Amino acid sequence: MVTDVRNSFPITRHYNFQNHAAVAPLSGPAAEAMAGFAHEMAEAAYLRGNYYRAADRVRQLAARLLNADPFEVTFIKNTCEGVNYVANGVHWITGDNVVTTAMEFPANVYPWMMLEQRGVTLKRVAETDGRIPFDRLVAAIDARTRVVAVSAVQWSNGFRLDLARLGEVCRERGVLFFVDAIQALGVHPIDVRKMHVDFLAADGHKWLCGPEGAGIFYCQKELIGHLRPTCVGYMSMKHSYEAPEMRIDFHDDARRFDSGVYNLAGVCALGASIELLLGVGIENVQVRVKQVTDLLVEGIRAKGWQIHSPRTASEWSGIVSFSSDKHDQEAVRKHLRNEFKIVIASRQGRLRASPHFYNSPEEMSQLIAALPGH
Repeated sequence: MVTDVRNSFPITRHYNFQNHAAVAPLSGPAAEAMAGFAHEMAEAAYLRGNYYRAADRVRQLAARLLNADPFEVTFIKNTCEGVNYVANGVHWITGDNVVTTAMEFPANVYPWMMLEQRGVTLKRVAETDGRIPFDRLVAAIDARTRVVAVSAVQWSNGFRLDLARLGEVCRERGVLFFVDAIQALGVHPIDVRKMHVDFLAADGHKWLCGPEGAGIFYCQKELIGHLRPTCVGYMSMKHSYEAPEMRIDFHDDARRFDSGVYNLAGVCALGASIELLLGVGIENVQVRVKQVTDLLVEGIRAKGWQIHSPRTASEWSGIVSFSSDKHDQEAVRKHLRNEFKIVIASRQGRLRASPHFYNSPEEMSQLIAALPGH
């Protein structure tokens, strides 16, 4: 099944692409959905189909991916927009605090930093050897903590948090739990019910293999009425834009966080990729990614390079960060791309490979062989 699906990724004809933690290639079905939307709009505008009905189907697919109800899910243009929905929608009191980690991507930091001018403290838990110690994270939660905001997988080295364990602590202590899932969704199963996740945001352009500018936001149903919409418009409201008088009457579901029209081309493309991944099975995707990253880690170590990504059963992810004190990392990255068409990234002075389930063992071997040895 996995081998068959490889044909759904045209980039494999031209590149050994292992940079899904940055901007992933569109899957074939996503590209077809986007092109189909563009063709239809060029030929007939809105006259032959209702793409908002198509968006509702994508909402259902996204809900399946999260084990959520469709009315708990809506669309966002990027992960940071979802972070801002929560950061600006919670009713804060001076002296409250937010607990996060010192490893977060800036998208999950700046919105919380902005709350400091409203008397809210941001507590960033430090890492140790590329990990956030769970006990240290829990110890940072106190009586004034309103939100714990963490990434499911850290962008720099791929460290994966135990969301279920942390969510249980948050639920026991009455703390809201926000997850930036952009580096996990599409590889690792995420069950917002079992993990006690209150809010989640993820753009689709990484492991979901969708386009930039189309992502998903989840708000737990009991909290929908308690999170204040901060960017409102006609699509936030129950009544039609043709209603004789305007009044504030928000939707009772996650659509209350919408303001105006969706990026329908992006939403349709995102839905096509989610459907592809669900068809393969996220558990099968996870197994395959573990297999190819294990091969990569073993081979890179054998070449004398240092691995910086945690690889225990509960901490591994699709991100493999590695470095060498004998080579210029950026020069190596450019050489791999220019000479071998192998695409990886350079982050924080290290190389970062992030292969997906459709990448082959042969592609792992090619990258390993192309790396300079010690």
